[in-house]
Amino acid sequence: MDFAYDARTEELRTRLLTFMDEHVYPAEAVAEEQRARLASPWDTPQVVEELKAEARRQGLWNLFLPDARYGAGLTNLQYAPLAEITGRSPHLAPTALNCAAPDTGNMELLAQFGDEAQQKQWLEPLLAGEIRSAFAMTEPEVASSDATNIETRIRRDGDEYVVDGRKWYISGAMNPDCRIFIVMGKTDPDGADPRRQQSMILVPRDTPGVEVRRAMQVYGYEDHSHGGHAEVLFDGVRVPASHLIGEEGSGFAIAQARLGPGRIHHCMRLIGMAERAVELMCRRAVSRTAFGKPLAAQGVVQNWIADARVTIEQLRLLVLKTAWLMDTVGNRGAHTEIQAIKIATPRAVVDIIDKAVQAHGAGGVSQDFPLAELWAAARTLKLADGPDEVHQRSLARRELKQYL
Repeated sequence: MDFAYDARTEELRTRLLTFMDEHVYPAEAVAEEQRARLASPWDTPQVVEELKAEARRQGLWNLFLPDARYGAGLTNLQYAPLAEITGRSPHLAPTALNCAAPDTGNMELLAQFGDEAQQKQWLEPLLAGEIRSAFAMTEPEVASSDATNIETRIRRDGDEYVVDGRKWYISGAMNPDCRIFIVMGKTDPDGADPRRQQSMILVPRDTPGVEVRRAMQVYGYEDHSHGGHAEVLFDGVRVPASHLIGEEGSGFAIAQARLGPGRIHHCMRLIGMAERAVELMCRRAVSRTAFGKPLAAQGVVQNWIADARVTIEQLRLLVLKTAWLMDTVGNRGAHTEIQAIKIATPRAVVDIIDKAVQAHGAGGVSQDFPLAELWAAARTLKLADGPDEVHQRSLARRELKQYL
């Protein structure tokens, strides 16, 4: 593995860093001010649309897709440092570049598994940033960490499928531009293989029987910038049979293929979140005095900063190694490393942000700094795309296998 960024990555990094300084960071406060004046808190502030237009103009668009037919054609290793930069403003920069979850995973899914008609109707407008989407997998009534538990039913009825189920924490579903749900449910609930019972199907938001019931909060935040996280009811929802993605019984495999890149993208952005937290902590430490000397001269604060730097460098190397393996041996070959970063990165970044909050005192938990919201986002990623304990269980089994 070559530790140096190649010429294209360096060129994009330079352009993206300039874009962040000149456009994204100044827009953070503007977006909040505009949102407060919107008719609905879920509407998109005008400054976000302006950022998207500028990102497209500068060629900083769809950077996450490795297939050049759809995106920038970057490898995972090339994309990693760019995603890290966007993680410094996680509620604005990814959206501005059309690189925000859940749309990224849904676009990857449609590009890989969707047929030509599905790609024409849904992938193309998603790539253009004209619509948003949601991925409906998690359910409130079962432990969704085990995807075989899912209770939503997808039943064939002639030339249609009928969808019945209740989902929650469906990211993006509150956004009025969210036009399509990718729904995971069971087409064969009594099948012998529990991993062949599930299928995935496209459900337009305006289909009769689809009810977006409420926004779900995350540590008190509604996450407007990502379109919220909703509870959604599917009650006798009928869609054409052509809306099935792949074949019946392929839903579990498609979900795993979708979640692999999503996990590493989250970890890439988490490193950027940690870098922003360290920057804020250092600025605070040199500008505040306590007990007769600057915080920066206090030994405990110096320890926080030193430990954070060491941790970030370790995490970045592991994420880059994982990206490199995904490019060279595929997602399956990088399975251990994907799980390792999914365990290590949120855990460590939560601690780094927590120390930055502590250095800011009351300001750290206030709306005057981004730290509280960064902490909530990072803490949530210990659950998203599979909780830590599921990945620990799987990784430990693989490690033990060679000794059994």
